Amino acid sequence: MPIGKIASGVFAALSAASAQAGEVGAGCSLKGFALKGNVQIVDSFPDIKVQIVDSFPDLNVLVVDSFPDDCGKWKFVDSFPDFKIQYVDSFPDLKIRFVESFAGLP
Repeated sequence: MPIGKIASGVFAALSAASAQAGEVGAGCSLKGFALKGNVQIVDSFPDIKVQIVDSFPDLNVLVVDSFPDDCGKWKFVDSFPDFKIQYVDSFPDLKIRFVESFAGLP
């Protein structure tokens, strides 16, 4: 097998792993979940582990009561979520900052 194919395969695998480990994709998604919509907070078995930060977030989150249809707009629900999060203090999948306006990628 040529070295070029091996190197490109390794690069593709590393790119996929880094995109899942905290880098929000261009389509505002992480680990296959769009980072918008109905969100449920859980204590175990989350889809995404989240850390709240004051600076250098991966995503600015605006909590809304209706129409959570844009990147970073979250509506917290108790049932039928689009994805589930767990708050953690270390080793998060995603770092967020709650904002009053301008939700989305910083």
